[in-house]
Amino acid sequence: MIVDSPTLASEPFGRTPDGAPVDRWTLDAGGALTVAILTYGAIVQEIVAPDREGEPADVVLGFSTLEDYLERNVPCFGAIVGRYANRIANAAFTLDGIRHELAANDGRHCLHGGGRGFGTRVWHRIAAHCLPDGVSLALRHASADDEEGFPGALVAEVTYTLRRDDSLRIDLRAATDRPTVVNLSSHVYWQLAGEGAGSIEDHILRVAASRYLPVDADMIPTGELAPVDGTPFDFRAPTRIGARLRDPHEQLAAAHGYDHHLVLDGADRTSLVWAVSLEDPASGRRLELETTEPGIQVYSANHLDGSLAGASGRLYRQGDGIALETQHCPDSPNRPELPSTVLRPGEVYASATVYRLSAPEEEQ
Repeated sequence: MIVDSPTLASEPFGRTPDGAPVDRWTLDAGGALTVAILTYGAIVQEIVAPDREGEPADVVLGFSTLEDYLERNVPCFGAIVGRYANRIANAAFTLDGIRHELAANDGRHCLHGGGRGFGTRVWHRIAAHCLPDGVSLALRHASADDEEGFPGALVAEVTYTLRRDDSLRIDLRAATDRPTVVNLSSHVYWQLAGEGAGSIEDHILRVAASRYLPVDADMIPTGELAPVDGTPFDFRAPTRIGARLRDPHEQLAAAHGYDHHLVLDGADRTSLVWAVSLEDPASGRRLELETTEPGIQVYSANHLDGSLAGASGRLYRQGDGIALETQHCPDSPNRPELPSTVLRPGEVYASATVYRLSAPEEEQ
């Protein structure tokens, strides 16, 4: 059997308004997948995967031009979000007795690091390697002290590693020169039927989570750590996403769908733990996810309203993708009872998530 050699190639993707060049990197490990990464926002722009018949399709939401990402990427399609993924209540927190006021970009709250978070910055390539069984690309962003109100000069790095077994690993690391808080996450929206194919309600989701965080009307955790038993948030057995999406549950009403943090069972922050499976019965594509993170934000793209056209030219509407954001709990800097997101000088923030894509043939 002939096996294709791994390849890693870059091409210009445009320039930001201030003239910074943006590149598009294509990762091909010689397997069935190809992945495209932008240096703008460290964005996963494209993941092309075959269905059970071998037909390839892009399985993530995104745009085809830099201009769209610059002007229209409010949903953070494919970006590395930070310095703090998810929400910090009232755009402020206190650390070591010092109160830090953050940029408020979600009403009075801070979301995904503020209006100029990591998903809107040009990251710089620090390494690109062909490996014996794959390829890797490492990008870096140097975040200045007080950027969006966060203390400390922080150096963040992301490494994308695509292997021939059709696994994509995302490693996130960061170091700081002052005490700060860090919570980085990849904000890919999945649509296993193919980008622009419509609703993900028929996708089958399973999540290894027995508890979740209820939220208030502003999507801030109430402080309760609630069991998923008897709620629409119980995905411990494979469940069609649309099965309970319209249940008259107050939490679904508050979020206009799923936008909740599920606390993963068995997460230990030191080793990869199986967390999620997602399957599209029509195409046969299946995603398995492992992570070192303690939780996952499940977001059913509730605010897509048909005003954005994706890479296929089709309009994105509510529920046309699902984000599975591995991360720490929202508002942890203000919740001492939750796992800490504090990073101090001399420490290293480290996080890893692995996505495995396949399309098993139907049993006869």
